[in-house]
Amino acid sequence: MKEKQLYLVTEWDKTFKLSDQVNHKKVTFHTRFGFTLVADQYEPKNYEGKLPAISVCGPFGAVKEQCSGLYAMKMAERGFLTIAFDPSFTGESSGIPRYVASPDINTEDFQASIDYLCTLDNVDAEKISIIGICGWGGIALNASSIDTRIKVTICSTMYNMSKVNHDGYFNANTEDSLYQLKMDLNKQRVEDYKNGDYKLGGMCRTTSS
Repeated sequence: MKEKQLYLVTEWDKTFKLSDQVNHKKVTFHTRFGFTLVADQYEPKNYEGKLPAISVCGPFGAVKEQCSGLYAMKMAERGFLTIAFDPSFTGESSGIPRYVASPDINTEDFQASIDYLCTLDNVDAEKISIIGICGWGGIALNASSIDTRIKVTICSTMYNMSKVNHDGYFNANTEDSLYQLKMDLNKQRVEDYKNGDYKLGGMCRTTSS
């Protein structure tokens, strides 16, 4: 499949108002998996010297126009240069099929954001941190466990996402329901292959005959 062409929104389209204490711009950077990530960059106004920096992402399935952008903007008000990025396959970032999650690819997303921050002339590369929100708290821990450039890791996470994925909310899944889900997902793979396309995430469950 061809890579999705990026169409970047130029007007302010966030779920929150832009602070009068920061400057904002949209930036892009590349990952080692070949994806192009799109981020909102926030900087405090009237600063001097190099700034400590923070990369922010999450919650799982969310985009930078929502809470990760708000986190980033609020930290910029406090003197940090920050970016809130859309992960691979999500939002304005590239990646096909859409709405895919991968621990390996998403860990690389965070590391690629550090690559980008390290190249900025107004960033102190020895003072770079990350914030992982909700489901991305685990991705943040994964990235920080292998990337020595990350000096501080903050996770704002409500629950154990791996456990919920297996057990369901409030432990609703059973071994039978999990097996049926696997059957449905694999049945959908055959249909997708026949059709030459993929159903969107969250829409792959089929009706059993």
